[in-house]
Amino acid sequence: MATKFSEQKNKEETVPPVDLDLIAQGVRMILEGIGEDPERSGLQETPQRVAEMFAELTSGMREDPNEHVVPLPGDKHDEMVIVKDISIASMCEHHLAPFVGKCHIAYIPKGGRILGISKLARLAETFSRRLQLQERLTTDIANTLFEGLKPLGVMVVIEAEHTCMTLRGVRKADAKTVTSAVLGGFRTDPRTRAEAMSLIKGRD
Repeated sequence: MATKFSEQKNKEETVPPVDLDLIAQGVRMILEGIGEDPERSGLQETPQRVAEMFAELTSGMREDPNEHVVPLPGDKHDEMVIVKDISIASMCEHHLAPFVGKCHIAYIPKGGRILGISKLARLAETFSRRLQLQERLTTDIANTLFEGLKPLGVMVVIEAEHTCMTLRGVRKADAKTVTSAVLGGFRTDPRTRAEAMSLIKGRD
């Protein structure tokens, strides 16, 4: 499936190292721009702290997500696998404001090929640690799993709260955005898709 994702997934091959000094300079300019004094006691270390935070929140740009899509040797399974309620935190590329939520990943193995369940969480983590749109984050995860593991089907659902909407603009504190990416058997078989959604929506 051709999407903008194909331009995104291998960014880590060309992205330069984080320039902490350059980020810190920019933060100082922001502080000055809002009328603050970067030299006052409470703000002296802020530019460096923010630079280090940005490095952490964008660390996925320098990681290869395909490293997490390696089948477990020897293990075989052909029934649906779901890992739900994976906590994610990402940064909206429009406002550089965080969005946080839960990611649910389902797939149907083919040929018995399965992943360790922690790999699904790591895949979500790698893609969320980038400047993102929730829609693209959802398809990033789904496409990489579908292309790398070659299962019969993949479904990814993300529910997230965007601070660019809860803290500014319309300021709707309880609003959540839900996105999904559905590939293979989950797209072509409504009953299989409904089963996965039922299991994802079920809460302990």
